[in-house]
This record gives sequence, C-alpha cells and structure tokens, in this order.
Amino acid sequence: MSAVLPRAALAPVASLRALWHRWWQARLPRTDTLLLTQRNVYILPTRAGIAFAITLLVLLLASINYQLNLGYVLTFLLAGSAVVAMHVTHNTLRTLTLRLRPPAPVFAGEAALLEVVLSSPTHARFGIGLRVLGAAWDTLSWTDVPAMGQASARVGFVPAQRGVHELPALSVETRFPLGLFRAWAIWRPAATLLAYPAPEKPAAPLPAPLPHPGGPQHGRRTDGGEVEGVRSYRRGDALKLVYWKKAAKSLASGGELVSRDTAGTVQQQLWLEWQACGPLAPEHRLERLSAWVLAAQRAGFEYGLRLPGVAAIEPAEGDAQRRRCLEALALWQ
Repeated sequence: MSAVLPRAALAPVASLRALWHRWWQARLPRTDTLLLTQRNVYILPTRAGIAFAITLLVLLLASINYQLNLGYVLTFLLAGSAVVAMHVTHNTLRTLTLRLRPPAPVFAGEAALLEVVLSSPTHARFGIGLRVLGAAWDTLSWTDVPAMGQASARVGFVPAQRGVHELPALSVETRFPLGLFRAWAIWRPAATLLAYPAPEKPAAPLPAPLPHPGGPQHGRRTDGGEVEGVRSYRRGDALKLVYWKKAAKSLASGGELVSRDTAGTVQQQLWLEWQACGPLAPEHRLERLSAWVLAAQRAGFEYGLRLPGVAAIEPAEGDAQRRRCLEALALWQ
C-alpha cells in the first residue's frame, strides 16, 4: 500500500506537467524552417551548474569569515567564468537556422530519419544536440556547425501505424562550453510523414498473373526464352527487354526503340485485389496487399491494385507504380 500512495500523489503532478507541455507547444507555430533568437532560446543551470553555485557560495562565506583576500579573488574569478560560460552557451544556439528536409515515406513500425540542416551565419558552433522532445538523453544526435557553414543531424521517429502522421516536436540544445548551463529551443515541424502498411511476414504467395488481353502473343520464340530476334518497341515492354545497343544506333539515325523478341515478352498482368486476401481483418488485408506489391515489383510483373471505394490503379510497373499502390494502401479509409 505504501508503494501505491507515492504514485497516486505524483499522478496530479504528472497531469499538470503534461497539461503545461501541451499548452506551451500549442503556442508554438508549425514551420519547417526555424530561426533561433533570444525570444525562443531558453537557458537554465544544469545540476553541475547548481553544484558549482553552491561551491561558490561556500567559498564566499569562508572568505568573509576568515578574511581571505585570495579567497575573494578565487570566488569572483570562478563566478566571472560562469557568467561568461552562460553567455557562450546561449550564443551557441542564437542566430542558428534549422531547416527540415522532407521526410521519405516508411513502413509502419520502421524508423523514419528526420534530417535537419543547421546553418550558422557567423561563428562556429560546437556540441549541439537534437532529439525528439521527451525522448531519452542518450537519443541525442550531436553535431558541430562550421563558421558560415552548414551541418546536418538526423533524428529517428517510429510511426506506430499506417497513414499520415504529424512530426513530433524536436528539441535542440547545448551545454557548451563548461556544462554549467543548458540552452534549448523547441521546434514543431510543419511537414507530415506518410507511413505505408507494414508488409505481412511471412508474405502469402502472389495470385497467378494472367496474359494481357490483346498483348503480344505472336513472334518467333524458342523454349527457355532464348532470343530469336528483335521487334519494334511496344508500350508496356519491360526496360530489361529493350535492345539498347541496337536502339542507340536506331535512334541516332532517326529510327525507334527495339525490343528483344523472346518467350518472356508475352505480356502478363497481375491484379492485386481486396477480395483475394481471404477472410482477414481490414488492416491485415492491407498488410498482405503491401507485401504483394513489393513481391510483384521484385518479380517484374505489371500489376494493378483494386480497393473497395477507391478507383482502380491500372497495371503498370516500376518505382512510380510501387509508390502509387503503397500510397493508396496507406491512405485507404
């Protein structure tokens, strides 16, 4: 019972602290570029700074009590050093410009790297750390910014589920040069992060692809897909089938692209459909379709996607098709 009471007593304090943080962050505008000034950089003594202040107070009292002139000199010399360190700590962040590069989409449950570019218009800056606000101290990403130059730092953020996520608030801080003071600023980026559904593991086998209606079914072929010749390029041919050496000569003389004529040129299309996922929950179906998109991309199929309530994505191939399908899965409602 005694172990429960302290927790119950701390619950209101934690609630008030969380309420204060939410109110404070809500006052900060969202922006992908932030200039640090004296209005948004805060500074407080660290534990080492508080211990240093107590030591100075003891030295001062001892010097007064015993009338030690050298004690006065040492006390005020150390105090002056602390004041200078405070100004240096604050100036390490002041006038810095932070710019967030657009984050690339990731799969849910994977770490997204947020890359921040720090620019200094004047002197060099040392010992600058960046982390997600509220994260552990050991997650700080440290960097130094050269004079009138730039440096980048990366911070990890893990989206727990698919969809569009607002980026968390970031904290930039420093304790340079003596560690007696901590200067920091809070930054709320305006960019969003798109999280694709996490692929099913292990992935189910792909549905069987079907020959494309009206596709290239004619031409000379041999068993095993051996090359029998070339033909004119047809829209939908895989890039690996283009005969690049002959195409270069043909294009130089005003001709057109040509493709290899093999047994593998029979066009096959694969439809990834919601109904093909079986009796799964909606989120699990999205995870299976996500895994199928990656598998179809690796296999080199032309594939399309059909989702309920969404216009079908016509079969195609390539990275652009993969992005279209994964975005549709991430945003499906």
